Amino acid sequence: MQNNLIHSGIRIAAIARNAFREAVRDRILYNLILFVLLITASALFLGELSAGQEARVIVNLGLSSTLIFGSFIAIFVGVSLVWKEIEKRTVYSIFAKPVSRTEFIIGKYMGLCLTLLVNIAIMGAGITAALIYVDGTKFITGVWAAILLIYLELTILTAVATLFSSFSTPALSALLTFFVFLIGHFSESLRVVAQSMNSRSGQVVFEAIYYLLPNLSHFSFITEAANEMVPPAAMLGGAILYAGVYDLIVLAITVVIFTRRDFK
Repeated sequence: MQNNLIHSGIRIAAIARNAFREAVRDRILYNLILFVLLITASALFLGELSAGQEARVIVNLGLSSTLIFGSFIAIFVGVSLVWKEIEKRTVYSIFAKPVSRTEFIIGKYMGLCLTLLVNIAIMGAGITAALIYVDGTKFITGVWAAILLIYLELTILTAVATLFSSFSTPALSALLTFFVFLIGHFSESLRVVAQSMNSRSGQVVFEAIYYLLPNLSHFSFITEAANEMVPPAAMLGGAILYAGVYDLIVLAITVVIFTRRDFK
């Protein structure tokens, strides 16, 4: 049993490593990193025009750009993770080896999460360098806490993108994942709308959407970080737990769907 787990872990690591290499070879990743770093540099210029508010402008613009472009990576790379292997028919050679579909899905997911981790770290380093340049070191702790929360949100977005890519086309998967991203940031508003509706069926629908889709407001801390705030340990712990549980549930559903898929 233990040997099986070890061998399974080795195979998952190999798939994750290959997925990471494929993602890094995709030029869009480098372009997005460069774009975020350029935005951070432009924030320095904008800060010169905002009466000594350089650090706040850098934090707001830098973290917002990190979230937006990190989401683009999670969505557009995530939806092609499984589809690309099916389209190129490389799944046949992969599954001809002692690799299970569960290991394949988990490995692909972990590979993209690793790619996001590297990209988010580079983006965070760019923001930190800009803050040091303008003597805004007091913001750095809050910035890295916000970056952790952004990364947790992106792991959920990646899991959702992987789920859709396991049974749908890249275009539709990207659209559906984008809708989840938007709705996830307005989850609390959906619940308010549900409570204000007179229709019972409407309330049920909105409540179902609220509970089924991820509540991404748990990971929003950009405005607070720009005001020198640091999230409490309870918030970080709750966000980590929420993301971990949601990721596991979505990946489990993905594995079930992908396992039942016929590639003949």
